[in-house]
Amino acid sequence: MTRKRVGVLVSGRGSNLQALLDACAAPDFPAEIVLVVSNIPGVQGLTRAYKAGVPTATVNHRDYPSREAFEAALDATLRAAGVDIVCLAGFMRVLTAGFVEAWAGRLINVHPSLLPAFKGLHTHERALAAGVRFHGCSVHFVKADVDAGPVIVQGVVPVRPDDSAEALATRVLAVEHKIYPHALRLVAEGRARALDDRVELAHVPSRDGVLINPPLE
Repeated sequence: MTRKRVGVLVSGRGSNLQALLDACAAPDFPAEIVLVVSNIPGVQGLTRAYKAGVPTATVNHRDYPSREAFEAALDATLRAAGVDIVCLAGFMRVLTAGFVEAWAGRLINVHPSLLPAFKGLHTHERALAAGVRFHGCSVHFVKADVDAGPVIVQGVVPVRPDDSAEALATRVLAVEHKIYPHALRLVAEGRARALDDRVELAHVPSRDGVLINPPLE
């Protein structure tokens, strides 16, 4: 099995990076993380990669005169490592259309909402304010628009009557750690491919089921 070479971009603590590192540590996983890059020096995500024996790099966006110059350096760093797939894991920079197009179909992101609902920041607060009964997270192929792009995998949690944004965020994050490695596996194996505004899945089992919240009495 030829494993896909993955580069992960981080800006902070890297909890989703850790989920990917743990998954890729299995010898039968179809991808391996060959580089972790941060745009901010000294973040915990770099420490996680170091402890896992994964090479790291820092491409500090403050060192460049423009987004394009920063992304050119970022692109060169990824290509020098022979990266096939790029995973965004708490990478807090909006990427330009040029970078996104250069990695089209090979650039994925995890977002803490059931896209296309609640794009952007403060998703848990907004979900509670909207009164939705279900919330969750999505892994999607990246397009130039923020938090846009066809969805690969989603995970759902019920919203509890007494939920706070912090409690809801904790439960959603636990699901993110499950669906991100799952999505990476599907992409690395060629079973999930971006097709216009949707994802075409191949050899993926489907199950019928109904989720109701509040539950039937």
